[in-house]
Amino acid sequence: MTKKQHPPLRPDPEYLKAFAQIMSRIEHALGPKRPAKPVAVCVAGGAALHFYTGARFSNDIDAAILARVMLDPRDLQAAYRGKDGHARLLYFDTQYNDSFALLHRDAYGGARPILVKGVDPRRLEVRLLTPLDLAVSKLSRFSEQDQDDIRALAGAGLIDAIGLRRRAEAALPDYVGNLGRIRTSIDAACRLVAAADKKRRPD
Repeated sequence: MTKKQHPPLRPDPEYLKAFAQIMSRIEHALGPKRPAKPVAVCVAGGAALHFYTGARFSNDIDAAILARVMLDPRDLQAAYRGKDGHARLLYFDTQYNDSFALLHRDAYGGARPILVKGVDPRRLEVRLLTPLDLAVSKLSRFSEQDQDDIRALAGAGLIDAIGLRRRAEAALPDYVGNLGRIRTSIDAACRLVAAADKKRRPD
């Protein structure tokens, strides 16, 4: 007998529209001329998680823009109505700072480009942290929400315990926090992922 498999939920289409609206405004802020090379914006946090798994809604977009861009905060939010019928507000978090997160030095370079409706990828290249780097970025804080996010990625079959440990340990030389604590988080996260993987796979 096999366990019933539950495919990942699909991202909310209205959320995607609001996300695209904000990204379009960021592209507009680049000016009328096409840049010599696309400006990259690398999305992390709950927004990236929602794209990958359809799990939980994040009201903010945690993302790093890999260039200097003058942004008007008033342009960085969009209202939409969620699947539950409730009015929601999505905004780009201009205070996002990855300095204290555990993050592999190649995380942004290896982030996955996605097509966003209404955004010219020759001007603004929207990328998502890979599922593995997204999970690694959750380890420094490792709150209950972070743990749930890691479970969601593992439950969708997007990460495995061996790969997570390998990527996280490769990121340790650049980490500025308590190494003992982060190693404990790595061990705990790998157990979470192994348990989620065991639950996902048939007997």
